[in-house]
Amino acid sequence: MSVGRSVALAALLAVGVASEAVAWGSSGHRMVGVAAMRSLPAELPDFLREAGSVTAVGELSREPDRSRGSGKTHDADRDPGHFVDGGDDGKIAGVVAFKALPPTRDDYETALRSAGVSSWKIGYLPYSIIEDWQQLTKDFAYWRVDKAGARNATDPAHKAWLESDALRRQAQILVDIGLLSHFVGDGSMPLHASIHFNGWGAFPNPNGYTTERVHVPWEGAYVRQVVTLDAVKATMRPFHDCNCPIDQRVGAYLADDLATVIPFYELEKAGAFKPGAPKGVEFTTARVAAGAAELRDEIVLAWQASAQAKVGYAPEFGVGDVESGKIDPYDSLYGDD
Repeated sequence: MSVGRSVALAALLAVGVASEAVAWGSSGHRMVGVAAMRSLPAELPDFLREAGSVTAVGELSREPDRSRGSGKTHDADRDPGHFVDGGDDGKIAGVVAFKALPPTRDDYETALRSAGVSSWKIGYLPYSIIEDWQQLTKDFAYWRVDKAGARNATDPAHKAWLESDALRRQAQILVDIGLLSHFVGDGSMPLHASIHFNGWGAFPNPNGYTTERVHVPWEGAYVRQVVTLDAVKATMRPFHDCNCPIDQRVGAYLADDLATVIPFYELEKAGAFKPGAPKGVEFTTARVAAGAAELRDEIVLAWQASAQAKVGYAPEFGVGDVESGKIDPYDSLYGDD
């Protein structure tokens, strides 16, 4: 790092900047997406590991931040999906435990209203992740059906349409992995899971943690300067399947992120995020790697879940029935209405 850039970074971390938090910045979100895609196992479709797909996911991982400023309605509804304000008691608004999330946004909103807040104020990041994972599972299910239907088709026109639809679905899968990547990445950034999201804030502060606006300088300029893709990949934990529903997995993931808030402020207090301090680099790399590992695992789990999924409408049919040749999916997928 040059002396000039080191001084500039130190100044940013010392005084902060007035900007809306976007966690991570472009560099962090890109690394989460790319590292996850490069770590996918061979059991997943080959197109996911192609260089173009990896690059696309890295860039699409940034899209929910890049779309900000689209309009008042757009931003007011979507911005709270990037964070959740977990409290020092480990709960959201004191009433929702991360590891016992209500099953729907409506149920979540009802619980928060009982505490005098709303998801538009306190955030709904868990549901952004869950929703995008469920969408990805459905995407994979349709891709499986397209591929199997094309293999089994006897009508050349039907076969051609199913093959084309599989390609369209591949493009959609990359978009939806990019969205999932963004919100999973947000969930590995400690300040996106805490009431102490940009300095300690107006709360009891017996340990004297900073009240400066440290959020954006750390997630953006600092990450770009000190975190590398190779280090992120080397730090990722092995694949882990909790054998639990997605809402429980996401809740536990965000609870783990919340647990790193105090360590972040302790490190900041000790000067660990100043140039040349290795502990800050190690901590930050570990948080980006946590997002990449979780994204990889959720992609794998979505693929596995898709084998038992159903597609179509009135009636639905199982993926396995198409793969076994019991059902021709063409009419349902093309549309017979």
